[in-house]
Amino acid sequence: MTSQLDTTDHADASAITPEAIADFIREKTGAQHVIVRDLRLLSGGAIQQNWAFDADIDQNGTTTTLHAVLRADAPSGVSVSLSRAQEFELFKATFDAGVYVPEPLWMGDERFQRDFFIMRRITGTAASHRIVKDKALGGDRRILAERLGEELAKIHSIRPPQAALDFLKMPTTTPAQTLIDRAREFLDQHPQAYPALEWGLCWLEQHAPQHTDIVLCHRDYRTGNYMVDENGLTGILDWEFAAWSDPLEDIGWFCAKCWRFGNLTAEAGGIGEREDFYRGYERISGQPIARADVAYWEVMAHMNWAIIAIQQGQRHISGEEKSLNLALTGHMVPALEAEILTMTAPNQAEVSHA
Repeated sequence: MTSQLDTTDHADASAITPEAIADFIREKTGAQHVIVRDLRLLSGGAIQQNWAFDADIDQNGTTTTLHAVLRADAPSGVSVSLSRAQEFELFKATFDAGVYVPEPLWMGDERFQRDFFIMRRITGTAASHRIVKDKALGGDRRILAERLGEELAKIHSIRPPQAALDFLKMPTTTPAQTLIDRAREFLDQHPQAYPALEWGLCWLEQHAPQHTDIVLCHRDYRTGNYMVDENGLTGILDWEFAAWSDPLEDIGWFCAKCWRFGNLTAEAGGIGEREDFYRGYERISGQPIARADVAYWEVMAHMNWAIIAIQQGQRHISGEEKSLNLALTGHMVPALEAEILTMTAPNQAEVSHA
């Protein structure tokens, strides 16, 4: 078995090499020959790594080409992130539910000394700043916003219990209170004080909804975690934070100001109108969105992102994983604190929980 690309040190048993991937695919498919070529590490991936490659698979004299991605753990991660094995099960469940996700193919083994799985590769770009600025990407923006709402509704159609997703914990109280408690525990144990975030947590607790639905939530559903080409949506990515939660958590996250990437007037992910996104969601779900309650979950989005940004910055500062991207993420915290203070100011409209 040979490969057309091999730039990795073979002495490293954990190295992701074309030969090792080819061996894995041959074992999974029973193919006589597999050649892996054009292996390359894709950009991004602060928490996980994504390796694109093409594989020529010869079975009984017939050769087919697989365009795929190997998704593996990065050298260090975030504690709330799911494992790759769990993420693989999520891909299977959502793919079967008709969600526009890459088809999951094979769960990995121990050969790279870290969790990985292989899925079909989808085309397009996920680069958030390109998507919000380049109107040639994503096709008609009204249709794109509606389509993203539709896909989110399909995700939310998956409800507990699900035996294949039993690793997802149910909220111990309400989804909002569970998130508040987790953030407070983190801040209480952190050596640095974040009084603006403490204020935000108190506000979130005082205004928390008491009656919520429980569905499968992506919990990072935003521009940058889906792919588009010039015609429209090509797939939903990055499921490592998925959990059972309130469906408004995903809706608030997608519409939050911190995820519009500078295109602040396009309230649906920086790419479209909020009502277009809502309309697509409501069409598939058959349920109206409680619009007044979304504002609460936008505050929660800024809080959750601030906690993650602190964790990402700490990974760089501690020396666990030196990365300019992680360092810059840590520097986002003051802007997120300022937005939380603005959104929770006493003169802001009260959030309805009717």
